[in-house]
Amino acid sequence: MINSLDEKITKIFPEESVNKIPDNYSVFKGKNIPSYIRDWLIKKFSLDGGNLDKDSLLDFIEKFIPTKSTGKTIKAELLHSREEKTILTRALIEPDIRNDEIRFAMPDLEIKITEGKVDRFLLDKYNELKSGEVWGVFTLKYIPPYNNSLGHILITNYKPFKPYRINLEYYRESRSDFNLEEWIDLLIRSMEYNPLGFSSLDQKLMFISRLLIFVEPRLNMIELAPKGTGKSYIFNNLSKNAWGVSGGTVSRAKMFYDGQTKTFGFITRYDLVAFDEIQTIKFSDEDELKGALKNYLELGKFTIFNVNGNSDAGLILLGNIPLDQHMQPIRISYFAELPNFFQESALLDRFHGFIEGWKLPRINEGMKVNGYTLNVEYFSEVLHALRECPDFSMVVDDFLEIPKKSDTRDVNAVKRLATAYLKLLFPHVRKVDDIEKTDFEYYCLKPALDKRGIIRTQIHYIDSEFKQEMPEIIVK
Repeated sequence: MINSLDEKITKIFPEESVNKIPDNYSVFKGKNIPSYIRDWLIKKFSLDGGNLDKDSLLDFIEKFIPTKSTGKTIKAELLHSREEKTILTRALIEPDIRNDEIRFAMPDLEIKITEGKVDRFLLDKYNELKSGEVWGVFTLKYIPPYNNSLGHILITNYKPFKPYRINLEYYRESRSDFNLEEWIDLLIRSMEYNPLGFSSLDQKLMFISRLLIFVEPRLNMIELAPKGTGKSYIFNNLSKNAWGVSGGTVSRAKMFYDGQTKTFGFITRYDLVAFDEIQTIKFSDEDELKGALKNYLELGKFTIFNVNGNSDAGLILLGNIPLDQHMQPIRISYFAELPNFFQESALLDRFHGFIEGWKLPRINEGMKVNGYTLNVEYFSEVLHALRECPDFSMVVDDFLEIPKKSDTRDVNAVKRLATAYLKLLFPHVRKVDDIEKTDFEYYCLKPALDKRGIIRTQIHYIDSEFKQEMPEIIVK
């Protein structure tokens, strides 16, 4: 059933919205296709009136998007026909220093890293083809053995998956057409959830606080929550500009800079990095990694082997926390749930805010979005573009009165968090007069103080030298 919010979304965002009917998305079951690709496909094959041409969509997927069941066939066709083939898929790129080549793997085609090469002329044009994971339209061709060279599959052409050129000014101005409650519901829908599944406004605001790190550069967060509250899904599916690390071992080389391959790590290639299931991640060369991480979290810079690097990527730690019968943490010290690597006050003090994930509902089928929302690919590009808007932080500076003896890290954390809330909830604001003082205080400053206050309190439990009291930052 179309409601007033559906009508408003389709009227104001006619090209950027998509009707998310759960039955339509069943065509993707069993296929490793992220949300931003699925939304684009639904939009592409939606007929007038909103009906989905499922047959054409399935034909397109079979022809252009390899899956585990079709990947081997496509690989065999490349070897047999010697003709080029174009597909929409993901590739894992790694530099091969020994052979002076850029190698790639395509898991869905079962192309191993030793079997794929990137044509050199593409490297100057597309920086993302030098390392990391990328989604795009690839043209592949099999190159048979010659001289002493083994046969391999070559990427001969590439088109980044960027179906939307966003008009950020239009997005910002459009906020004025929605009241605050409608806008919050639009944000939740754009995260692929149903606003009706939340019991209160506070719970909705807690949920969208997961977006803070998407819009504010070098914002560092921690969220602990019981299983099933959807934290992994948000950080692994919402944006191609996010990188999730789940399990395994994190080293200084992987994260920052590899001296052997002379390549920068994942922290330099994304808007944010999520350490998911933080209790399962191991850290090698802990002292070296911790030193580099402290410097990075503080300044956004690192130096390894006399090589200087920098990035605007934020870091979020995601982990589980045991609760009592009243759905409250069983221990007063939340950080006791973090690995030993993070049991240091000086390191934890560099995180800006804490999300109390146990206050969020457990995800169920009724919480899946059903209705019109912003296309995930469009929404993720908007979040990315908001990172580079300087006017929000200037508004925050103009609003706040800060005691001179305030701890600098507390002040920086509160400013960053308040700026991120302003970007999310009031993107149309350009100067102090564009927002009511009480709205800024309640929706931006208060949650920023609360989230930083939890960090400070929890550090106090680890190290009594850190006081619990937050500076009395107020609105002028």
